[in-house]
This record gives sequence, structure tokens and C-alpha cells, in this order.
Amino acid sequence: MSVPADAPILTSAAMREAEAACAARGTLLSELMELAGAAVADTAWRMAAGSPILILCGPGNNGGDGYVAARLLAERGAAVRVAALAEPATDLAKAARAGWRGPVEAIDAALAPSPLIVDSLFGVGLSRPLADDLALLLKRFAGRRVLAVDVPSGVESDGNADWLPPLAADVTLALGGLKPAHVLLPTAPACGRVLLAPIGIGSRGAMRTLPSLKLATPAATAHKFNRGMVLVFAGPMPGAAGLASAAALRAGAGYVVLEGSERAPLSAIITESDARFGERLSDPRVGAVVIGPGFPAGDELLFDVEVALDSGKPLVLDAAAIAAALPRLCETPCRAILTPHEGEFVRSFPELYGSKIDRAKAAAVRTGAVVVYKGADTIVAAPDGRVVAAWPGSPWLATAGTGDVLAGACGAMLARGGDAFDAAVAAVGWHMAQAARIGRGLVADDLVRE
Repeated sequence: MSVPADAPILTSAAMREAEAACAARGTLLSELMELAGAAVADTAWRMAAGSPILILCGPGNNGGDGYVAARLLAERGAAVRVAALAEPATDLAKAARAGWRGPVEAIDAALAPSPLIVDSLFGVGLSRPLADDLALLLKRFAGRRVLAVDVPSGVESDGNADWLPPLAADVTLALGGLKPAHVLLPTAPACGRVLLAPIGIGSRGAMRTLPSLKLATPAATAHKFNRGMVLVFAGPMPGAAGLASAAALRAGAGYVVLEGSERAPLSAIITESDARFGERLSDPRVGAVVIGPGFPAGDELLFDVEVALDSGKPLVLDAAAIAAALPRLCETPCRAILTPHEGEFVRSFPELYGSKIDRAKAAAVRTGAVVVYKGADTIVAAPDGRVVAAWPGSPWLATAGTGDVLAGACGAMLARGGDAFDAAVAAVGWHMAQAARIGRGLVADDLVRE
């Protein structure tokens, strides 16, 4: 499973807007369909490697893309067949159908499936699950290689529904931009490997996939304080804060103080007693404060979160500290990163609904903070609407303590100054790169070792 780095993500509404903008600039929608069909044909040609191809066409424009691809493949000499669910229903699809000179089988009569199936039935905009009879029919093609056009049939492209397709794709070709379903659970695995076909739609939108990790080398004039000083506050379970402090140092901070713990995970980390917490918060060199790892909900946490908020320092709030800070954050947002996993997010924002992207964006707007909504399909959302989706995550990160490591990395990136959203994206990229480097058998401590 993979998605392109730094690729645009478009909802179905955004896709329609992009197409309308193309039309306003003088680009005919039929030209876009020709480009889309050519991209489908190229991908199918490579996947088939000379074997026969069966293209399943629906009545809409997604089916039109399939008819164009069939025509172009036939012109190349491919053994291509077309099976239709229904007659074309749009003008573009009708014109594409007219350009295909071969026979069109009824989809329920396509009894000889080819080694490669091209799913061009519905695409984006599906508003309800597939009918049971169609779902059963598509399951007949299981075991063949499948290329889905935009999204596998049966998937709601905006990620608002958890329908799973009856025919999962080996490859999904995203036209013009990725769709939320490509990067969100539970649909992303059913899309297989996602490829992006740029078809001339201007798609530099606010939602992107995770960019390639680019960590700057410290300047020749760098020293420990201008590289970022991070203050990590330890709670009753100091091991979690220890992981966060070690991660902050490994992720590039120049100076890390672990407050409230007598045991430092690395010799370069300074440990101090709770009594100096307020004193350290007044230190102008402190660029970020991390609070929450290993700290259960309670009056002690509420007090410490209030003190941290009063300091005006940039904050990374993890675990129970998120809910503790919410009343103040919603009233007077500050430069902060919140790092909830699913359970913490639901407890903190029980009234939010929609896709994971929609909920992360709403939480960011409500709090004025950057939200890192963790999981295999991590979403980073900023209050101004920017979103980065980090799919696929490493399954080896599904172990205790890795979230504490991410909080520490966020602290390191935030302490350098600059945009909190960019800091959170860089931290997620660093976290995933560390996991990819270690791989099988990873435990959280491995992420902060050399």
C-alpha cells in the first residue's frame, strides 16, 4: 500500500469545482475525459502486460473514462472487452461510448473475466452502498487483478461512510487528485496502491498527503539554545515523559529539560524537581513545553496545564492534558499542537461528526490549535484549513509509548519557531521515517536510540 508524497487530496465537491474552473478557462470537459481515459489506458496496458483486459463501465462519467480507455487500448492492439452496467446517462459518457467501436456486453453476462479487470463503474460521488445483487456480481471477479478508476466501486470517496467495496483494487488510479477515501480507514487498504494521474486540473488545494521528510542541517552558527529548548513535564508515570524528552533531543532540539523526574533517559537531558516548573516556564529560551505523556487526568494535571497556558509558551498537549486544556484553548487559542489518539479525540470532542479529516479540521478551528489525530491514518489539521494525511503509517507503531515519542518530536519541531502546522507535519514525518528504518519488532525505546 502506498500513496504519492505531497499529492493533492480533493473531496467530490472540490473535484467538481476544479472541473468547473477548467471549463471557465476554456478547457472542454471532453478533453479532460480524454486525458483521464488515456491515463487509465496507460496504467491498464502496463498492468496487463499483454494479457486480455475487461473494462466494466457504469452509466456516468467514470464509465465514460472506461470507454475512452477501451478505445485507446484497442488502438494499441490490446485484447480488450467492455461490459456495461447500463446505457450511458451523461452527454460525455454517451460521446465516449460512441467512440468505442467494439461490442458491449451486459455486465451480468460477462462470464469470462479477463486477467485484468478495470473498474470504471461509479468513481466519486457515490451516495449509497451498492445494491446487494451488484455486489454479489462483482465478487465473481475476485482473484483477478483489479485497476479501479478514481475509487473502487462501492467506496464513498469523501470518507464519510465505512462501506467496503465488494471488489478491492490492486491499483487505484486517482484522477486529478487523491480522494479522502484513499488515505482514511477503513477504505484505504481496499484501494491498494494509489497512483496519481494529473489530468490538467489545477489542484493545489489545502489538503495534501505527507511530504517527503526534509530535515534541515543545523547552520554553522547553531548552538544548543537556538536549535530549540524543550521543557517536558513528567507526571506520575515518568517513563512516558522520558520517552518524550529523549525524542525531543533525537528529533533535533538543542536542549531538553525533564521536569519532575529524577531519572534521565539520556545523559544530555537535564532533570529538575517540580518546584522549578514555574521558574523554567519564565525562561525566555524555552521554545516549547510538552505536557501530558504519562500524566493521568486529575486536579494536579489541571493545575499544571493552567500554569503552562498562563506562561504563553508554545505547547504540545498529549493524552489527558488535551481535555484539561480545552476550556482555555477554545476561549483564547495559543500556539499549540494537540496529539490525540482515537479514544482521546472522542472524549475531547464527542459532538464532532463526519470523516476523520472533517473532525480533525473542526477540532482545529474550535481550539485554534494544530491537531495531530493519530492512528494508522494520521491526520494533521490546522485552524486555517490546511490538512496533511499520513497514510499508510507503520503497523509497528501500534505499541505502547510511540505516541509519547511523537509528542516529544512535536516539541522539538515547535521549539525552533515558525509555523506550528509545519512543525507537526515534520514531526509526523520524522516519526514515520524512524519506524520505517527500524521495522519489525519495534518498541518505543527503539525510536529514540541512535
